[in-house]
Amino acid sequence: MTKTAAIIGGGVIGGGWAARFLLNGWDVRVFDPDPEAQRKIGEVLANARRALPGLSDAPLPPEGALSFHDTMSDAVAGAEWIQESVPERLDLKRKVFQTLQEHCDPGVIIGSSTSGFKPSELQGCASRPDQIVVTHPFNPVYLLPLIELVTTPQNPDALIARAKETLEGLGLFPLHLKKEIDAHVADRFLEAVWREALWLVKDGIATTEEIDEAIRMGFGIRWAQMGLFDTYRVAGGEAGMRHFMAQFGPALEWPWTKLMDVPEFNDELVDLIAGQSDAQSGHIPIRQMERIRDDNLVSMMRALKGQDWGAGAVMNAHDRRLSEQGAMPRDMDGIGDLSQPVLTQRRAVPVDWLDYNGHMTESRYLQAFADATDRLMEIIGCNQDYIASGGSYFTAETHIRHIDEAKLGEVIEVRTRVLRGEGKKMHLWHEMFCGDRLLATGEHFLLHVSLETRRPSPPSAEIAQNLSALVAAHAGLPAPEGAGRYVGQPR
Repeated sequence: MTKTAAIIGGGVIGGGWAARFLLNGWDVRVFDPDPEAQRKIGEVLANARRALPGLSDAPLPPEGALSFHDTMSDAVAGAEWIQESVPERLDLKRKVFQTLQEHCDPGVIIGSSTSGFKPSELQGCASRPDQIVVTHPFNPVYLLPLIELVTTPQNPDALIARAKETLEGLGLFPLHLKKEIDAHVADRFLEAVWREALWLVKDGIATTEEIDEAIRMGFGIRWAQMGLFDTYRVAGGEAGMRHFMAQFGPALEWPWTKLMDVPEFNDELVDLIAGQSDAQSGHIPIRQMERIRDDNLVSMMRALKGQDWGAGAVMNAHDRRLSEQGAMPRDMDGIGDLSQPVLTQRRAVPVDWLDYNGHMTESRYLQAFADATDRLMEIIGCNQDYIASGGSYFTAETHIRHIDEAKLGEVIEVRTRVLRGEGKKMHLWHEMFCGDRLLATGEHFLLHVSLETRRPSPPSAEIAQNLSALVAAHAGLPAPEGAGRYVGQPR
């Protein structure tokens, strides 16, 4: 059954929330009095459709339905989650919560995107304070996993558990802060860096571009994958954090920072910083800047997926949920009609699969077919438990025909036939499609191998039986065009 989220406030953050919910299969109902709200959210959603699927190696669910509503009461009808993202004015937020609670279900979670207010402040005038929590995201909401989930003793444990489960189901990482403070945790770090950067520009020490280079060429990369304390622990060498603190702790007494002092925020400072920023990147349109940002984030987070580390581990966990929820078969019972090719892969083409021509590079066709082979192996019983017991299939020959191009964000599917499957041998035929377009074919010959002897060996009786069933079922299909071709053979 499709779930429904209500988004109250459709700016950059509200639009990002709408995209995160929509692309994870939720219906989304938006209220925003801005007459440009539909256009603005549409542009955010276009970027999200381009970027978010590239994080996943599992098929996203069908996109939900997006609707816009003239009143908050209409927007929250039937909603199971309400996300407030109106401007940062406490009086406005409290007024919005009062209206929401007059019309929403008492059991609905109301999350606030506030970056500064404490949840107790938001709950202050509410008729049901237990409903309201802080769920502070980071831009772009549809890509970055961190959500600061800030609660108070007013929020029951069951509601907090439900909030965590919902956020994790969207591929997010809810960091539960049990003690509230102004600006929560992450923004307090950002404020410290921002404050120091203002002084460096004002005093003529560095330009906006030089400060950005200092961050993105050095500690920004370290922080992205390991955070602050683990980074410094590693810097302490074999002696660890204690050695680091002893070595660098005295520097805290040196006049290195103006953190407790604030430069006068006047027109002169604004003009100085705005002018340098315009010179730095003003020639790049903002939507292009957003796409550059999204491509960089997807590429970095996909690299972390390969290490199952940090944000990458969050995405891997989300992929596992998507695979379990999706229509991809995982065993023989999940195939349905055995007489048809088996759906073994469905995914979007991510940015790091592209080559210099702007389409999917050759090696990624092989990866997609290899992933399809792995899924077919799992279906017939050669899963991780079986492999751990000492048996697996090794690929002996591969032949790929590249027929059409696959571009960024396109959803590809691989459908697999078993041409032969007796004894130690398995002969597969993969076809890759984008909609009705045939993109490539892959012919693969595999041998079952004992992982102990590294030599060919018979598979288990269950695997042999499943292979035979697929061979018999697929034998009635027309012979695949191109099977058995050699490289360079005339078409």
